[in-house]
Amino acid sequence: MSKMSIADAAIKLGVSKEAIHNRIRRGSLECIVEDEIKYVVITKNLQVAKKTNVRRVVSSDTDAKYYKFLEEHNQKLQTKVEKLEGETKTLRDQKEQMLISEREKIEQIYKDKDEQLKNILNAISSKFLLNAPDEEELVEAEIEPQVKEGFPISLKSYLKDSNISKKKSIKIKQRFKKIEKSDSRIIRIGKKYYINLIKYDYSDLLK
Repeated sequence: MSKMSIADAAIKLGVSKEAIHNRIRRGSLECIVEDEIKYVVITKNLQVAKKTNVRRVVSSDTDAKYYKFLEEHNQKLQTKVEKLEGETKTLRDQKEQMLISEREKIEQIYKDKDEQLKNILNAISSKFLLNAPDEEELVEAEIEPQVKEGFPISLKSYLKDSNISKKKSIKIKQRFKKIEKSDSRIIRIGKKYYINLIKYDYSDLLK
């Protein structure tokens, strides 16, 4: 136990002078008067209480800093999450667009080949023709008699019947070979080309 002035007691306990006076009035602090000077009696318990208050203040400051750190860290994580979600959405949209593009390409390929496939199917008069592509003469024999009904005739027969020279015939065949895959008018069975004069105009190829 020790005695000290109001000012020293305030410093010792870490409070204001007014707080010391209030405690004296409430009776929570003992005081004595010597030579008309008021002294405060400081006991060991009061010193311990002061240290406890200091620890509480320090602990409170530490908690506030920790909570602030957590809030800032949480904000950074939230920003990263939003960024990743945006990137994920972009990648998903790109993937979907790629799938749509590939599907459109495939549909276009089938569309381009559809007309040519129809002509080939029209040119085949029996299942035997599908299973025997090497017997070209038989195929030609099956197709040519039906030209009047819309079926094709072989390019070879046409050139022969039209009395076209051998040199010119070679050039015409080269034209057919060059565009056979892109021109739906041209039908190829085995190694021979067929034309449908009733359905199509071949003047640009037979000139």
